[in-house]
Amino acid sequence: MSASSDAPTTEIAAANADAAAGTTSDAASTLAAGACPICQGARFVRVTDDPDDPRFGQPEPCECVREEETQARGERLLTYSRLGALERMTFDTLVRRGRSADAAAQERYEQAVSVAERFARRPAGSGSSGPDSSSLGAEGWLVIMGDHGTGKTHIAAAIVNRLIERGEPALFLAVADLLDHLRASYSDDAEVSYDTLLEQVRTVPLLVLDDLDAYVETAWAREKFMQIVTYRFHALLPTVFTVSRPLTEIDDRLASRLTDASVSQVISLGGETLPRYFSVGAMTRARLEDFTFEDFRPEGQGLRGEARRNLEGAFRLTREWALQPDGWLLLLGGNGCGKTHLAAAIARDRIEAGDSVAMVNVPDLLDELRASFAPDATQSYDRLFGRLLEVDLLVLDDLGAQKSSQWAEEKLYQLLNHRHLSRSHTVVTANMKVRDFEPRIRSRLADLQVSTVYEILAPDYRTGGAPP
Repeated sequence: MSASSDAPTTEIAAANADAAAGTTSDAASTLAAGACPICQGARFVRVTDDPDDPRFGQPEPCECVREEETQARGERLLTYSRLGALERMTFDTLVRRGRSADAAAQERYEQAVSVAERFARRPAGSGSSGPDSSSLGAEGWLVIMGDHGTGKTHIAAAIVNRLIERGEPALFLAVADLLDHLRASYSDDAEVSYDTLLEQVRTVPLLVLDDLDAYVETAWAREKFMQIVTYRFHALLPTVFTVSRPLTEIDDRLASRLTDASVSQVISLGGETLPRYFSVGAMTRARLEDFTFEDFRPEGQGLRGEARRNLEGAFRLTREWALQPDGWLLLLGGNGCGKTHLAAAIARDRIEAGDSVAMVNVPDLLDELRASFAPDATQSYDRLFGRLLEVDLLVLDDLGAQKSSQWAEEKLYQLLNHRHLSRSHTVVTANMKVRDFEPRIRSRLADLQVSTVYEILAPDYRTGGAPP
């Protein structure tokens, strides 16, 4: 091939001749050091040097130009995608079986990665054909579900990075950021107008909306978000969503589109690997070791008669319940009667049996739930409350000691009602009578089909007082 550029033809020809002869000319010496070995820095080459070829004399971009254009396009697409630091999150950099130690979770994650790769493999837009044309592919939606820390965002970003590698446009947006951008676009000095931004998000060939849980902020946010989702749903535009909450807790309009089997495929990564035990309040895991059945004294401080028999009965009941939990166990009694010790001993034994256990002091729990709404909270409300709903054994210590309010009663009712309906193992301690609880909570605690209620009559062990 002969090189071509804006320089006179005779000069380029001389340079080519000198190069072929292994000599140097003035023209050849002007070529930049380290120039492309194919075009010698000319950036174009002749298609052929055969004068009989109809393409003779026609220039075309050199390979170095095509590579540069590919790189520049990739950089433009990367900027357009808004991936930012997520550029490093590719299919090559993820752990294909996830980071959970659980074999079932590893298999689930690996299957999710395979589905995402198939989704990313097909060109964006409808009408694609090829080896994967029978699967959902990029003409539909992909919903990636999983708790925080399970790798949803990495998989979603990897899909965008794969499209950029192929030179195809894609847009990655956290839902909260999208809503912020839409609000900002109303400003007179906005870099991008609202209409332009909305059109871009609605029509981009592939859109990733990360952290779907953030969309239900206000009525305005819900409406704008649904405009985008509805447009892409009817246009069958490839869209990827990541979400932590169960879809049953999402707005009905949105959930109906996300679960439409003709458009959307839902893959679940499951929950994150959680510790066997967690607490809210002072009962840490180390502290729990001090509360065993072996260390409990059923005789109290020299108890006799009915008080002693009552405390021994509480000891037998709780020890049997710990061996074979059945429904709910409600321990009532005054301060220091031993109910917290017995509840903690149950928690300790169930941990050793393999259950996930949460032991929470109710007043501390309500403080923690209130704090979870703060912008700088270390744990979200949904995550904390969700763990309390799903844990194998929940111990609610000192129920009724909380400062009562409508909000507090509502949160406690939601928690107890969920675990009542699911018959989830729950131990409750309280220093008040069942009749004194709020009516909705009282009806759950006193349900004899679910709860075993035992009132401890022993006095405060710490003070050695007389039985009531």
